[in-house]
Amino acid sequence: MNVEEDKIRNILNEFKNKRILVIGDLMLDHYIIGDVERISPEAPVQVVKAENEKYGLGGAANVANNIKSLGATPLIIGTIGDDSNGQKIREIFLKNDISDEGIFINKDQPTTQKTRVIARHQQLIRIDFENTNELSTELYREIENFIEQVIPDIDGIILQDYNKGFLSKSLIKFVLKIANKNEKTVGVDPKTKNFFEYTNATIFKPNRQELEKNLNIDIKDDEDLLSAAEILIQKVNCSYLVITLGEKGMFVYDNKRRHWKIPTFSQEVYEVSGAGDTVISTLVLAKVTGSDIKTASIIANHAAGIVCGKVGITTVTPEEIILSFKRWNES
Repeated sequence: MNVEEDKIRNILNEFKNKRILVIGDLMLDHYIIGDVERISPEAPVQVVKAENEKYGLGGAANVANNIKSLGATPLIIGTIGDDSNGQKIREIFLKNDISDEGIFINKDQPTTQKTRVIARHQQLIRIDFENTNELSTELYREIENFIEQVIPDIDGIILQDYNKGFLSKSLIKFVLKIANKNEKTVGVDPKTKNFFEYTNATIFKPNRQELEKNLNIDIKDDEDLLSAAEILIQKVNCSYLVITLGEKGMFVYDNKRRHWKIPTFSQEVYEVSGAGDTVISTLVLAKVTGSDIKTASIIANHAAGIVCGKVGITTVTPEEIILSFKRWNES
């Protein structure tokens, strides 16, 4: 699938002029990296000899990091606990030159942390530390007021839901109402709990498993996929439906009943975690530059292919996307 390289370069160059508001669950990613040489004498499990330890941004925080890496300006809204992990998130944001003015302290729950143990480029186990209670009324009002203050100055919004309690039904309804009133592009990366609450968004981006679970169907072929897309777009009333299909790429369906199947551009897959964050970031940025949904989805699929070829949750740059286009257009 060839798209003119100059057209792609012009879209990517426009990213630097855009400001995207990211709203959702903030997480701290913790990696323990080592090697496995033996089985434990205490239990039939591998013994990992730790060689390195690092921290990164996860969840909506990773979306903001993707926006920054793509050349645009992110503004994040979310909560952290009053703890050292929350402070680490702030430190990483400031190190990456991302504003932390929209980060609120929630004293009722700790910062969400995911610890991944990796050996020889393979994730062996993940340990989650989290509390998924919804926001207090007082904190919710503070966040509403902040959104009202910043929305005139942003070009698009991403709602990044990880079912950790931040995006309640009331907050989702508030954001979509004020976004539509101000004619802002809204991209949604949903999870199961509030799946059908995201009505009237611009882009709705579930993966295949989320689609099957929430519609209670089994997708066996492209005909089933098209039927599911037709049902879902009526339920959520979005302009564009982008269904990610893992190694099979993407399926795109719009409110004019047009649809496209876009193949994967990944050469090697080391880590799929975080690919969805990259997809929604790239989709929304491309749309706010004026790109059509098909081109935006092709760019996003290239971006996803790049991050899947890296170890750990990471980001992608415009230069890497252009190189990916060149590689596939020459192959």
